[in-house]
Amino acid sequence: MRLVTRNWRNPLDRREEIDLVFRDGPVLVFIEVKGRSASARVPGLFAVGPAKRSVLRRAVRAYLAGLRGPSRPFRFDVVEVDVEPNAPAEGWQVRHFPGVPLFPADLRR
Repeated sequence: MRLVTRNWRNPLDRREEIDLVFRDGPVLVFIEVKGRSASARVPGLFAVGPAKRSVLRRAVRAYLAGLRGPSRPFRFDVVEVDVEPNAPAEGWQVRHFPGVPLFPADLRR
């Protein structure tokens, strides 16, 4: 995968942010990164609840609307990072969850 942009914000509504956008071949990959302490009760994947999903849907739609050319296939991923406050970043646990459902099946491409 190749990084396209990070911390993209919708110019019309700055509250709508996409942490990372990658290109995986022809597919655009929108990634939400959730940092958590290793002792957190709710894993990062489950911290992307209904309100956050709604914001992400609007942000992805805005991003796609700003692209020129034909529509592109896309997917939504979550990256969960277990952050240990006193440990070097190299020791943090990272989990990648590709293809997390964000849109109804009929809108996914």
